[in-house]
Amino acid sequence: EKRTGCYTACIFQMRFGGSTAHVRRLADSGQLGRPLVGVCNTLWYRDAAYYAVPWRGRWDTELGGPTMGLGIHAMDHFLHLMGDWREVRAIARTLDRAIEVEDVSMALVTFANGAVASIVNSALSPRQETYIRLDYQRATLELTHLYGYTRDNWKFTPVQPAPEDDLLQAWQSAPPDVSASHGTQFNALIADREAGRQPLTSGEEARKTLELLTAIYKSAFTSEIVTRGSIKPGDPFYGALHGHRAPPRRKDQPPSPLG
Repeated sequence: EKRTGCYTACIFQMRFGGSTAHVRRLADSGQLGRPLVGVCNTLWYRDAAYYAVPWRGRWDTELGGPTMGLGIHAMDHFLHLMGDWREVRAIARTLDRAIEVEDVSMALVTFANGAVASIVNSALSPRQETYIRLDYQRATLELTHLYGYTRDNWKFTPVQPAPEDDLLQAWQSAPPDVSASHGTQFNALIADREAGRQPLTSGEEARKTLELLTAIYKSAFTSEIVTRGSIKPGDPFYGALHGHRAPPRRKDQPPSPLG
């Protein structure tokens, strides 16, 4: 982008729901108070038939498991709401699928603003759910959905849920809703192109999310706490999410047929 003056735009459609813009406005105005605790769960289910497709389940073609291929969207949405991350410690396992990549990961993240959060990415969860929880000083916001959401998917719990509470009124005064979808992001992309504007999910903004999930993999495979900005060219994880290592496997699990 810096070299050409042209922009990229990653597909991170979860950022583009109208309710997310409303949450950002409340948070940025200070009405919610400081963010303190967060939860970001991508608990999905992918069976053996899903991984029978030749390119899935391989580091060289799918690049990673649910951390890369499934949870990336919720994690990007989460970072968009929580702000810059600072450090991460994580684990990754291949527990139940005969694949090269992980089928579950878990991470603890510290943010630059001092907030702390947990992240789970799973391909093993029969009751599927995407869940984001944000605990601010003055309210808890929860979003439960699967592949997309509207305002109705949010739950708002203020510290003092009285009808006359100013924060409750602010929450209820949201503008007309726009669903989070690929179509909504494409509309925004076209508007940005016509205005000559940098898209919301381009450049350094998209890199923050990719750097976080890379740090999750590095922490999982090295047992180290990984800080933002520490994975640089020359680091084995800079060019390969698994750093040319493999996640721990159950002792009784058969080896992957994918080699």
